[in-house]
Amino acid sequence: MRFFFKLIICLLLAAAAGIAAVAWRSGDPFYTLQEWISPARFAQYDQLIRAVAAPNELDPMLVKAVVWRESRFDPKKFGAAGERGLMQVSEIAAQEWAADKKIENFRMEELFDPKTNLEAGSWYLRRAMLHWQAQKDPTPFALAEYNAGASRAQRWAGGDGKRSMPAREFQRNIDFPGTKRYVESIIERYHFYQRRGRM
Repeated sequence: MRFFFKLIICLLLAAAAGIAAVAWRSGDPFYTLQEWISPARFAQYDQLIRAVAAPNELDPMLVKAVVWRESRFDPKKFGAAGERGLMQVSEIAAQEWAADKKIENFRMEELFDPKTNLEAGSWYLRRAMLHWQAQKDPTPFALAEYNAGASRAQRWAGGDGKRSMPAREFQRNIDFPGTKRYVESIIERYHFYQRRGRM
């Protein structure tokens, strides 16, 4: 009996070590363990993200990285400055999206609907990507604009964004610590998804 008890303990320890090793090799053990514990929470919007990212010509992995950073997949999140939903869309961005899409009688509460929020947020992110398309890698520029606004991103780029600038130099120029960390964390999460080949 004692032998079987020891065998079970050894097997449990080996399984725990194996799980820890796989999580560690993923590049972000804490995120990977959270995914294993609560897979539905982390993947529940993947299909919707893919559907919304495609017409906006965005990589769904990038959109998911923004959702992760902005709301941790909470569609009811309400930000300190009134941002709402999965991608924490601001009122100004939402009104611009609604006007562009000719949506009449748009109400801010609609941003708590995941599909509406992802459509508005992805549209806004796509617009920022297009604004910085002259850059070799427009992603950090667009993310800074998404977080801090176009005028601040242009200041950090030293102009209107037409002059090519290395992404690392741009990121060094960001003098808002919150925005600097915001851009870095989304890019890290985006690369994490890319390395493992799935969202």
